[in-house]
Amino acid sequence: MSDVIEEILSSSPITLQPHPLITSLKSLSLTHFRNYTSARIEVSPAPIVITGRNGAGKTNILEAISLLTPGRGIRRAKLSELNNRNDSMAGWTLAASVKGMHGDIKIGTGRDPETPDDSPDKRIVKIDGKIVRGQAELARHFAIIWLTPQMEQLFAESTSAGRKFLDRLVYSFDPEHASRVNEYEFAMRERNKLLQNPGADGLWLDALEQTMAETGAAIANARLHTVEHINHAIGRSPLSFPKAHISISGMIEDLLALGTPAVQVEEDFKRILKTGRPQDAASGRTLSGIHRSEMQVIHITKQMPAQLCSTGEQKALLLSIVLAQARAGAQWHGIVPVLLLDEVVAHLDATRRLELFEEICQIGAQTWMTGTDCGLFAGLERKAQYFQVDNGTVIPM
Repeated sequence: MSDVIEEILSSSPITLQPHPLITSLKSLSLTHFRNYTSARIEVSPAPIVITGRNGAGKTNILEAISLLTPGRGIRRAKLSELNNRNDSMAGWTLAASVKGMHGDIKIGTGRDPETPDDSPDKRIVKIDGKIVRGQAELARHFAIIWLTPQMEQLFAESTSAGRKFLDRLVYSFDPEHASRVNEYEFAMRERNKLLQNPGADGLWLDALEQTMAETGAAIANARLHTVEHINHAIGRSPLSFPKAHISISGMIEDLLALGTPAVQVEEDFKRILKTGRPQDAASGRTLSGIHRSEMQVIHITKQMPAQLCSTGEQKALLLSIVLAQARAGAQWHGIVPVLLLDEVVAHLDATRRLELFEEICQIGAQTWMTGTDCGLFAGLERKAQYFQVDNGTVIPM
């Protein structure tokens, strides 16, 4: 796995991509999804504005788009909760035509109709009509970043919320990151189960710890790499938004940041896992690893941790991070992700709204924005596509 780390590190932050690839949706069809019995939206790469009253289904569209990437989407809902409320027995499905990292593809996904309601959720994913092995395959084709009102609690929540936020930002820089995270977490779960058995196979434990060490070091490197790029983009940003500085700290990240060779980091982590088996068995969980790393965000001007900033400052810090990630992805990885901004503009004054619109247009990201007041998007003038949502119906404006 150390060769994977070398590949991650080989992308220098000063190597700019002259012609970034702009990923975008071309069409999206929703069937039996949330409050939509059936709906279809066709769009161009330009920004998209979706307006409507509260509860009309604006965020449901963004949630559907977010499910075109690995994970449980912007609401982290159970798959069974996504069924149309008027026909809960019909399984929901989504179909999208997208311009992805490797060209035009068709993505289909939905809840496995054969999954009983009392069983763990299982999602089927198809790419160009063929079922793929896992959701991680989506990250190899499509990149999406989102910001929702629920994420305003990110700085006050558990450290796992910050890690998941950062890992999602990494996907745009390293499409293999999702599969490594899945592989690490699977190996960790299997190890935790084995440790509850006093007669556990030592060789099998060694193999699982080898997997955790290799994938863990690669995950930590990708996080550090992403943080470096985002901080660089924030530092160069002309926006008046509060500037954030991100860092990630943890046993493995700290060793790599000090310049410890990747091979040595893997060996050190394996040793820690092996010697820590008694403690991990007693606690029922793994006490060391990249799953315990913490993301910190500092308001640069105030030199204040984000969790101590005002609610307005926290919202602006998150927005500056998301915009910087999009710009950094364009400049250094050559990929411009799709942005989903749910009810974001309502919290900005007129000056910052115009700055946001200008930044979106300069980056070139296909940006989906929602709001109750169409007038808040006047600064986009004829640069955007407008849709109104009403009672599960999408109407072009």
